[in-house]
Amino acid sequence: MEWSPRPGESAVLAVTGLLLGLAAVVLDPLGRVLVGAAAVLLLALAARDRLLRPRLAAGPAGVVVRRLGGTTELPWGRLQVRVRDTRRWGLRSRLLELDTAAGPDDDGDLVLLGRRDLGADPGDVARVLRDLRPG
Repeated sequence: MEWSPRPGESAVLAVTGLLLGLAAVVLDPLGRVLVGAAAVLLLALAARDRLLRPRLAAGPAGVVVRRLGGTTELPWGRLQVRVRDTRRWGLRSRLLELDTAAGPDDDGDLVLLGRRDLGADPGDVARVLRDLRPG
């Protein structure tokens, strides 16, 4: 199984970034900086979405997560899958938490992925991962 950001959302980011970049040309210097920075940010997010596909993949050996720093492999034997629900400033956030730490002294790997990273609800992805886990 594989999960990635939704292509439609990435396309909207890219088109909006291009439109903001074009709009920045006709603005005053301060507007050019602000709108240009927003355009660069949106285009960078769209490029990240495209480069890091699939973001999360589950196979027989474990889970593979693609990040800008490289690919991280998390073996099933050490993997703990949880969903973290938080509420901050009235907004609810759900994150898929993938942890390989065996104890308090073991650093392991901790990966947090949100709905946008996965293109699906983190709770649904956690259920699928638990079902795929051998044993």
